[in-house]
Amino acid sequence: MFLNKLTRRCMIAGVAIAATLGTAGMAAAEAIKVAAIYTLPVEQQWISRIHIALNAAAARGDIEYTFSENVANTDYERVMREYAEGGQKLIVGEVFGLERAARKVAKDYPDTAFLMGSSFAPDGDNFSVFDNWIHEPSYLSGIVAGSATKSNVIGMVGGFAIPEVNRLMHAFMEGARSVNPDVKFLVNFLDSWYDPPKAKESAFAMMDAGADIMYAERFGVSDAAVERGVKAIGNVIDTSGDYPNTILSSALWHMEATIDTAIAAVANGSYKADDYGQYSFMAHGGGSVVVDSALVPADVVAKVAAVEADIKSGKFTVAVNDDAPVSDK
Repeated sequence: MFLNKLTRRCMIAGVAIAATLGTAGMAAAEAIKVAAIYTLPVEQQWISRIHIALNAAAARGDIEYTFSENVANTDYERVMREYAEGGQKLIVGEVFGLERAARKVAKDYPDTAFLMGSSFAPDGDNFSVFDNWIHEPSYLSGIVAGSATKSNVIGMVGGFAIPEVNRLMHAFMEGARSVNPDVKFLVNFLDSWYDPPKAKESAFAMMDAGADIMYAERFGVSDAAVERGVKAIGNVIDTSGDYPNTILSSALWHMEATIDTAIAAVANGSYKADDYGQYSFMAHGGGSVVVDSALVPADVVAKVAAVEADIKSGKFTVAVNDDAPVSDK
């Protein structure tokens, strides 16, 4: 009953899908009960990656998937406990800003596996962490931006200056500088994960200051780019279809390797507290870059492909810098 009170929308998947395949009884017996707790709508880019991966596992019949979205930080601990009490074997979510409470819940439910987006280390026997380590494709998208700018000014609008965002921005900046050492950056953080109007306003200000390429870490930036006729770089998801003739390149995050590894560990009884961050690296298929060849010159596309091959082979390593980026003076 508590699920109906948590959010505007909850879903249980897996059993119904298995039924359409004529194996409902077997799937229901074998599928692992998995719950996800999201502080924002599932449409938000970061959360959508987790949601898609869990839906894919449910479609295969591997799990029964229940989720709650728009859960306030003040309610998060309660929701975690209710899902654990309800028999969920794996609970997935993000605990930025409520680390202590989340880790306390995990200690109270040692037989439940927790896989949480976190800036910190695994904990105890059952609290694993993950992150969107897409600094590698971010570097590649930076090559595109650095090659494309005519004003040598690139604007960057982020949510919060936390390591997860900082490292992507720094990688992007280094990628741009690798092909254009004269490029300068304007950086601003919204102190919000979802405020498109504020992001749009920030982007306009940067364009007024000379930026002709925008790094769209948050929703709203690409809308501003469309209105002003400048180009943008996407983050986490591919929004080129929503912003025609605008998105030059995007660094994409794929959560399937992370989610599937955790599900398999729960299924075979080997789950333990671990850092799942590695599964977001390009070598594991956790990150990729997309470049619009209709907007980006062939020589730049080739350059990106060459560096990508070096990253995947281990010949080139993208540096990780978790410090908050600042605007160039």
